[in-house]
Amino acid sequence: MARLRPLVGKWYKDMESEQLFEVVAVDDGSDSVEAQLIDGELCQYDMESWRQLSLEQVEEPEDWRNAFELSDDDYRFLDDTMVPESWNNPLSEIESDVINGLLDEY
Repeated sequence: MARLRPLVGKWYKDMESEQLFEVVAVDDGSDSVEAQLIDGELCQYDMESWRQLSLEQVEEPEDWRNAFELSDDDYRFLDDTMVPESWNNPLSEIESDVINGLLDEY
């Protein structure tokens, strides 16, 4: 039986199913806990179900990003800003009259 309080941002292991998950939200109004499994799937528990789980609080998995297929390269240019020449250039919307090297004559 789970005597652990659900804390947002903490990782837990369900001892019966061996599933790892992170608590992403606790809604006191509806007495529910939202969790995200390590594979990215979201699930919701009511407080009664939460108390019946056999849980252990665990450290954040070392490579939890695998489910989202994120690599270190995805974070390399995170702070770079994309600045095009002009967001509102009407000429960028016009299609060229030349297609495949042939001039389109009207």
